[in-house]
Amino acid sequence: MKRLFLTVMVMMTMTMAFADNEEKNSNNSSAYEMHINMHSLGKALNLSSDQYGFVEDALNIFSEDMMSIAAAEGSDRLSMVYNAVSKNLSLSRGILTRAQYRKYVMLLNLTLNNRGLNK
Repeated sequence: MKRLFLTVMVMMTMTMAFADNEEKNSNNSSAYEMHINMHSLGKALNLSSDQYGFVEDALNIFSEDMMSIAAAEGSDRLSMVYNAVSKNLSLSRGILTRAQYRKYVMLLNLTLNNRGLNK
């Protein structure tokens, strides 16, 4: 009986893992929603008050770009994401110091990887 129970639990766990991967790999629009906590980002990057406002504006532009990508058709999305990220990074490069920029690129890359957008 114990062996049967463990077998059922393993099967259910494997099924849930496969279902989770399918959900992450699908092109759902929620992956393109970029709601970034500016307070946490400001703390992580140690932003000054001037930088805070500029970074917030750059992230608002990036968020709008990503929402327009969510409405686009599938084949165009990859190039549109690349263009939106490039635009955001070029805006951020002029605002942040070298150390802050490197940390920002790392955080943005992690965010895109976690959402399945970095291919």
